[in-house]
Amino acid sequence: MSYSKERISNALRAVKSKNTAPEICLRKALRAKGLCGYRLFWNKVIGKPDIAFPSKKIAIFVNGCFWHRCPYCKQKMPQSNVEFWYEKFERNKFRDQKIQKELAELGWNVIVIWECQIKRDVERCADIIKEAYEKALRLKNK
Repeated sequence: MSYSKERISNALRAVKSKNTAPEICLRKALRAKGLCGYRLFWNKVIGKPDIAFPSKKIAIFVNGCFWHRCPYCKQKMPQSNVEFWYEKFERNKFRDQKIQKELAELGWNVIVIWECQIKRDVERCADIIKEAYEKALRLKNK
């Protein structure tokens, strides 16, 4: 089956960058565990984390497996325009690494949650974040 460039372009343009299904699912799990008071797409820190606990310096990025090249589920490379996609994915990965490094240098705890991890076990993902939150609370209260 062959798709026109216009049809592909329209499909890619429709991909959301905020409030994706995995983000919403994770946020519901966080609220169920009593974690609220976070900021969404907090732009007062580099990278605009999908979820941030500014007072605890926790930045959470919910990465889509295709766009950010998940190390767990090994997404296939598109078969057409391979050079474009390769460069695009490399830029995405470089940007992600740079942002994570800069946040860590500023004292932030950076947590990357992959779309496939949320689909597989959202409760475990929420537990990872809750553990980081509780650790930050203990450190702050010392």
